[in-house]
This record gives sequence, structure tokens and C-alpha cells, in this order.
Amino acid sequence: MFEARTQEQVSAGIATASQAGAKSLITLEDPFLLSLRREIVGMAAKASLPAVYGTREFVDVGGLMSYGVDRRHLSRRAAEYVDKILRGAKPMDLPVEQPTKFELVVNLRAAKALGLVIPPGLLFNADEVIE
Repeated sequence: MFEARTQEQVSAGIATASQAGAKSLITLEDPFLLSLRREIVGMAAKASLPAVYGTREFVDVGGLMSYGVDRRHLSRRAAEYVDKILRGAKPMDLPVEQPTKFELVVNLRAAKALGLVIPPGLLFNADEVIE
């Protein structure tokens, strides 16, 4: 595990993990990491590290897979709350909600480039498969 606050620290962290024998990479959902998604996906591919990301945007730029909150669903729920407030509901009377919908996205092109075969059960359970 490593902490990174700059692109250089991300690069160094991935390189160090790869040299230390890491077999995969997991990134958490973070605005800073999201801003470097193309670079991180490229570094993981160069290091031959299969990676699971916290947001689908990484998969959209070539990453292997993501599992995280379905942001479209969150946006709809937020809009429903705004509607309730605009219709007179007091925000303090509305319950705090936790995400309830998550999505799994798998990129088969990335899997092929890494020489991986994704199990059929995982593909069956994926919300989206990019071929």
C-alpha cells in the first residue's frame, strides 16, 4: 500500500510495487487519482499489473475492471432529494442514505493484453463488458 499526492509519487509507487513482486493493483475512488486515470492505466499496463479501479472512468480509458458506486444512480437519488426540498421538505427531516447500487465493469481488451482469461461467472455478473 502506498500514499500518493503527486503524479511522481504515483509513478514511484506503482514501480516499487511491481519491483517488489506485486501481482495486481487496486485504486480507491479518489478525485486526484481520477485526474491521472490515463497515466495510471498506462503505468499498470506497462508493469503488467492487472488492476481494479474504484470508478468506471478508468475502464473507459483502457483499464481492466472497476467496481464502485453507480454514479448515475447517485445522481438520480440526489435529484429526488432536491425535488423534495424544493417542494417544501426540510433537509433535516430527510434520511441520510448510503449508496445501494454498485457496478462492475470489465474490459476484455485489457484482459487480453494482459494475457488474462476472465471467468465466465464474473462476466455474467458484470453490469457492462467492454469488448
